Amino acid sequence: MQRSFRSLAAMCTMTVIAACSPPAKVAQTPAPMGKPDPRVGLKAGLMDAGEAVSNLRINAKVASPPGFLGQTNSDLAFTGHYAIQGNYNGLQVWDIANPNKPTLVTAFPCPASQNDVSVYKNLLFMSAEATNGRVDCMGGGVPEPVSKDRIRGIRIFDITDIAHPKLIKNVQTCRGSHTHTVLESPADKENIYIYISGSSAIRSANELPGCVSAAPDKDPSSSLWRIEVIKVPVAHPEDAAVVNRSNIFEGLKVTPTHGESEIDREKGAKAAAEARAKGGFTANVPGMGEVVLPPNFTGPMLDNVVKARGGSGAPTAADSASLRASLPKIIEGMMGPQQKAGDPVAAGRQCHDITVYPSKGLAGGACEGHGILLDIRDPANPKRLDAVADSNFAYWHSATFNNDGTKILFSDEWGGGGAPKCRATDKKEWGSDAIFTIENNKMKFQGYYKLPAAQTELENCVAHNGSLIPIPGRDVMVQAWYQGGISVFDWTDAKNPKEIAFFDRGPVDGTHFTMGGSWSVYWYNGSIVSSEIARGLDVAELTPSEFISQNEIDAAKTVRWSYLNAQGQPQISWPPSFALARSYVDQLERNKCLADGRISAIRGSLSSAEKASGPARSQALAAITAQLDADAKGSCDAPRVNMLKNAVSQMGNAIVP
Repeated sequence: MQRSFRSLAAMCTMTVIAACSPPAKVAQTPAPMGKPDPRVGLKAGLMDAGEAVSNLRINAKVASPPGFLGQTNSDLAFTGHYAIQGNYNGLQVWDIANPNKPTLVTAFPCPASQNDVSVYKNLLFMSAEATNGRVDCMGGGVPEPVSKDRIRGIRIFDITDIAHPKLIKNVQTCRGSHTHTVLESPADKENIYIYISGSSAIRSANELPGCVSAAPDKDPSSSLWRIEVIKVPVAHPEDAAVVNRSNIFEGLKVTPTHGESEIDREKGAKAAAEARAKGGFTANVPGMGEVVLPPNFTGPMLDNVVKARGGSGAPTAADSASLRASLPKIIEGMMGPQQKAGDPVAAGRQCHDITVYPSKGLAGGACEGHGILLDIRDPANPKRLDAVADSNFAYWHSATFNNDGTKILFSDEWGGGGAPKCRATDKKEWGSDAIFTIENNKMKFQGYYKLPAAQTELENCVAHNGSLIPIPGRDVMVQAWYQGGISVFDWTDAKNPKEIAFFDRGPVDGTHFTMGGSWSVYWYNGSIVSSEIARGLDVAELTPSEFISQNEIDAAKTVRWSYLNAQGQPQISWPPSFALARSYVDQLERNKCLADGRISAIRGSLSSAEKASGPARSQALAAITAQLDADAKGSCDAPRVNMLKNAVSQMGNAIVP
């Protein structure tokens, strides 16, 4: 989810007026001719909502336990056969060894936001950003404006006993940690690095020495305009500390962005006027316009005003007036000063997500107004290689590389995840994914992808977190769209991405807007696991269809990881298998890049080789390899024929079950 203001934005009416570029074509997969999309018109409900599913099998739907159900479920990490699910009340550990029956291992209370999680061996890392998080993981919050009891940064746990996480270190940062990224660098085996994306107001130097709220042009030691780098010694994680504050934004300019839809501008203006008339609080937020501030945001502030004057009881009219006068400065502290297009990027700049791809020495930073390509070969000193902007994007949220590292996809969290942005009236270029090719460390725009099914006014919906599915020879991704559900799409053709599977529920509530839906969804060791904000955990798997074959699914399932972090992208490699070879044959047939006779002959030869053993199998595979050399010359997809040839050749040199 979005910046420190995100919990507020989820409950506010937001308006933005800015420039935007002409719409570009958005590739989608519509419902079959004459048939409505089954996701449209689903029954509302918390645990009994209507459902629509295509080309997926839903294996399990489990509810969060008491104390966590009703709180916000956030991001996921995986280790062994466990899924670790963040929650604003702490974390939940699920045993997913049986994907049909996940079992709860522990629900560990540790309130904060967003409590995004990552793992490395026996270590668990968890983000803390809001002012209510305590260093001891206890509840009750931290009401004092300055306190040694507050955590805003990274918690480090020992999960050797995963049922009983043990807090071993709090690493404090000046803007907290909205999200974080764990980097295992090939250049440094003794340490791991954590890139911190903090977006809240600067802490008082009285609470954390060294925090500076002045703008970078006024004070070079400013806590703004930077990402923080934490080094964690693997042998001594208790010694983890901030080792660098990297400015990857120097020289960038503020770029134009689109505003809200005309419908939302009208609604926002009306809501703000009504709130003011009733004595409610509103504020002008940079990039959002005038928003209505909810009582759970202004209430604690009013309480502090009362305490500051030595009073007690209900706030007076004078207290309300004092807060009203202070709000512009408070909002500026949270969001940075308002800027216009062409201004140097300044105070509030931060990256929401940074996805690292260590094997390529690259990272993709989704950084509010820019998509940034980083060189991370020196892990403590990330360097910007390129930056792109798009006026069809409102908030650059997350990044995903394809397996070759030749493309990168950025998501746009228009509306902050707390608003309905997949309505039939919303532009398809807004709140979508943008796909770029990477050549010579430069990014070039190719196309957009947006969830093809219109959602209702009662469903928060926009592009959010997802990951690659290891389908060989293709770029296939599963992605969360909040109450738009989950969407699996193929972006091998970057200009024409196409949806191939989905799962969606009706609105959480059929009478008023309520937050819910898939926060994040990832492929892990054969399963598709989704963190459902309001409900719990969903587990699914792909089923064969016209878009994907059983062989492709089987080949994907041969890829096994010991752990997976959302923002740490491993390079996918496939062990030799007949499923891998057959998946390439299926793709050549689907794309009509080998004659039907040759497709049939290759399948027959693979079947015969699989039935053989020892030298007979090796000889059969060698014969297939030799034949594929000639096939490549006459194919419309010679690279894929060569992938098939390599897969067959590797089987000849390996023990294949």
